[in-house]
Amino acid sequence: MNLPRARWRQAGLWASLLLALTATGCSTETRKAASVYQNEHFKADETFSRLFDSDATSTCEAARLALLSQGYVINTANKDVVTGNKRFQPDGEMHVEINFTVTCAADPREPKLSTAFVNAVQERYALKKASTSASVGLPVGSFSIPLSSSDDSLVRVGSETIPAGSFYDRFFALVQRYVREQACGDSSDSDGGRCSDATARGK
Repeated sequence: MNLPRARWRQAGLWASLLLALTATGCSTETRKAASVYQNEHFKADETFSRLFDSDATSTCEAARLALLSQGYVINTANKDVVTGNKRFQPDGEMHVEINFTVTCAADPREPKLSTAFVNAVQERYALKKASTSASVGLPVGSFSIPLSSSDDSLVRVGSETIPAGSFYDRFFALVQRYVREQACGDSSDSDGGRCSDATARGK
């Protein structure tokens, strides 16, 4: 049985509207993706790095101690790279993990100076509930009792590099403290001159 011409026209209009909405959604997502890299200006004053009055090995050791003091689990620790992570649970079904990477590079002109480059990624996980069911057969006919169980799992729903700002400033300030403490411990001067000179410089 053929549909009346008016109904065919109505169906065509709905199909056109659906295609237009789909195209609009795709266009919006494309613009959002493009805006991400267009905002990467590679400015020299970004605060993902800081210059310290210590060699690369000492700076990375100070970074390791700073992360440990804040409850981070250290995954990698060597003379020029330190990585660690820490987990949070803002609410019952949302979990957040921060993954830290610190790279320490010696100054090519002055070995006693080094730069710490830091990157922290925040990943969000949501609790996903998956239910399963089963039946238990009884001797009486084909009667069965349904049994259900849940298999909950965490699914990553977002990942973002923490932008430059006060978060890294606080971390660098703590690293500076440990750089100073290492300098104090290594100093053989009775007046602690080296201790007072061990300060971090902004970059």
